[in-house]
Amino acid sequence: MLITIILAVIMMAGLFLLLWSGIALIQDKRYFTSAPKEIQDAVQPRPERFPHAHALGFFLVGCAFVLMIAPIVVGCIEGVASGYDFWQFFIRFLIMLIGLKIYDILFFDMFLLCHSGFFPHYYPEVGDIVGPNLFGYNWKTHLLHIIVFIALSAGLALLCGLFV
Repeated sequence: MLITIILAVIMMAGLFLLLWSGIALIQDKRYFTSAPKEIQDAVQPRPERFPHAHALGFFLVGCAFVLMIAPIVVGCIEGVASGYDFWQFFIRFLIMLIGLKIYDILFFDMFLLCHSGFFPHYYPEVGDIVGPNLFGYNWKTHLLHIIVFIALSAGLALLCGLFV
């Protein structure tokens, strides 16, 4: 269980690195597709913060994807070595993915979007838009992700079970 939690935390770090790289360094409106429409409309294109900021951002996005995919691979390998059955794999991946979704909801949506100056720091034009009123704007998307994560956990458990 401890390994599962550590792997979930690594995935959370990857998700934060992905968000920060896109918002702070790449600064492309494509990284705002999951933000509320009011924020998407308010965000203005801007030049690089410093030379090669976009390149650094894309490199960090690649690192973020590694941090989000590697724990799944490690979880599979460690589970195979430990002789996990389907249900043990399923619970491991479900904890990791639902933990990531809870982190997304509580840290990204509730804290960063609604109660901190994270977005206005990088995009001052959204300062009057962000706030507690935005919490829950994407509840349907979160619900869909949870359903997909349950199916993905089952699929990963089946896949890992082939190697036991």
